[in-house]
Amino acid sequence: MRTATKVSAYGLALAIVFGGAWVAGAAVGPVSDSAPPSEASHSGGHDAAAAQPVDTRLPGLALADNGYRLELSQTTVPTGSAEQFRFRILGPEDAAITGFDVEHEKRLHLVLVRRDGTGYQHLHPEMVPDGTWSVPLTLPAAGSYRVFADFKPTGGVKTTLGADIQVPGQFEPTQHDSPIQTSTVDGYQVTLDGNLTPGKSSTVTATVTRNGQQVTDLQPYLGAYGHLVALRATDLGYLHVHPLGEPGDGTTTAGPKVQFAVEVPTTGRYRLFLDFQHEGRVRTAEFTVDTHEEGHR
Repeated sequence: MRTATKVSAYGLALAIVFGGAWVAGAAVGPVSDSAPPSEASHSGGHDAAAAQPVDTRLPGLALADNGYRLELSQTTVPTGSAEQFRFRILGPEDAAITGFDVEHEKRLHLVLVRRDGTGYQHLHPEMVPDGTWSVPLTLPAAGSYRVFADFKPTGGVKTTLGADIQVPGQFEPTQHDSPIQTSTVDGYQVTLDGNLTPGKSSTVTATVTRNGQQVTDLQPYLGAYGHLVALRATDLGYLHVHPLGEPGDGTTTAGPKVQFAVEVPTTGRYRLFLDFQHEGRVRTAEFTVDTHEEGHR
């Protein structure tokens, strides 16, 4: 069987296994550069305002948005050793964008995750003068992956674009069929407290311990004591969440707790990934969280 056929087969099998829980972005993402806003009811008066639907879209579902387009140099990556992964951000008339604002100490954040919610990576490519970004990419397991480019062009709109890449080979998808709010990584235990309420800002708190002791000397990573990425399970809609407070503000401590304000637009399940740095190394804690309607716990 040819490689392209194999990729299609395991992508279809993955969608079937998860019953639509982790679906292909190409099938559900906007097909235009920017999906039109939902139209309000035309019944008039206060009823019209009350009937206006909530915008449930999230960034990262489209290859193009806000007048920008993500162009990948390749859409198939082999497993194993590091390969240089290259891409460009194109603007008007398909010209490469070369000016980007620095956000959280980087001009662009590249986030990658397999479509079953595993294999998360948070990378920081380098750009050459012609606008080509590159980063060494190692993918040890086969599957279909979603890449997200998170950036703000100078003078432009903050944007997150997404695209799929394929890693040929056999794989067994991981099912996230129950909530997980405690994660163990490299001897650290991270517990996530708080509830996600659709349509509202919710405070969640990550508490970091090691060997039963609270970690109180977290190190700043990209200007914060932690970075949180949330992905909606149904379509991998993307939320880059920032912590409450920052190092050196006089009130934010270096652990063991890191707080975030998270606003999810829809009911359902989300995968959350927390990057934190301690003793010179960045680690990632992973969680599976279901939303709760206000007043129900």
